[in-house]
Amino acid sequence: MLDRLQSLADRYDKLSELLCDPDVANDTKKLRDYSKEQSDLQPAYEAYTEYKRVIEELDAAKAMQAEKLDDEMRDMVKMEIEELSARMQELEEQIRILLLPKDPNDDKNVIVEIRGAAGGDEAALFAADLYRMYTRYADSQGWRVEIMDVNESDLGGFKEIIFMINGRGAYSRMKYESGAHRVQRIPATESGGRIHTSTSTVAVMPEAEEVDVEILDKDIRVDTFCSSGAGGQSVNTTKSAVRVTHIPTGIVATCQDGKSQNSNKDKALQVLRTRIMDMMRQEEEAKYAGERKSKVGTGDRSERIRTYNFPQSRVTDHRIGLTLHKLDQVMNGEIDEIVSALTIAEQAELMEKGE
Repeated sequence: MLDRLQSLADRYDKLSELLCDPDVANDTKKLRDYSKEQSDLQPAYEAYTEYKRVIEELDAAKAMQAEKLDDEMRDMVKMEIEELSARMQELEEQIRILLLPKDPNDDKNVIVEIRGAAGGDEAALFAADLYRMYTRYADSQGWRVEIMDVNESDLGGFKEIIFMINGRGAYSRMKYESGAHRVQRIPATESGGRIHTSTSTVAVMPEAEEVDVEILDKDIRVDTFCSSGAGGQSVNTTKSAVRVTHIPTGIVATCQDGKSQNSNKDKALQVLRTRIMDMMRQEEEAKYAGERKSKVGTGDRSERIRTYNFPQSRVTDHRIGLTLHKLDQVMNGEIDEIVSALTIAEQAELMEKGE
């Protein structure tokens, strides 16, 4: 571990030199790449720097303990050794986590797809609740939300909504949300006061850029049509809505949120690229599913990951057995406690496997 840390520290110092080089300062790509690399290394670099300082102070305190000291000084040195030893252990744990392999997609923007599943109108209403939850969470993180496509239900819910979250680290925090979300409550459509169970599914995908997935013109079919609203009625007399089909894979992406056909086509292509990359990623992961399956997985869309019980104001994440009795706050976008617990659980599993 120390060899890896020293190599990391050497690279960090080298990057500091490079960033002061006038040639690099005049090269936008190098400046951006080196700055990002150094920013990624900084937490581990700072932890290692403090770790070395703690080791030096601990060695000095132990050397002092071997000398002839009066009782008061001996007690002070003993206390200092205990504090430094505890801090050393904390830093070792922190450094082990920082050295875990990082998901290359963690810093990317995400495209999120929410669909009402089992439960009809109530599932669509819950899909809208999840959308509001994520937009409020995004606001709290300083991220920007952009709707790509939406299909509303008659009661104001979402049969489907696709949106992008723009912000550094969005995927690292949102990736645990993929799966089936179950709600237990009395629906607005229920006159008898009975509790119903419905589900909505969430898919979170790292945004694919053009360099990640190349889409050739000959491999796509573009269809245009009039935008439609709840109930299927036309809301636009011009054919601004766009449907793009990727012929080799059969993957389809639609966008009708904007008034411009060109803008909708660009957004549809963005979603299409992301879906293609996500399909390739899932196929790759499926090859190793038997050998390496995380209990905090982010790939299985059919997995029931969380239950929102309104009568008991309870939220339970089934992957890690976490239950919180503050449903109102969670639905208001305060999901950081859940996300952090899932992150820690995944880190613990990776450390256990020695990855």
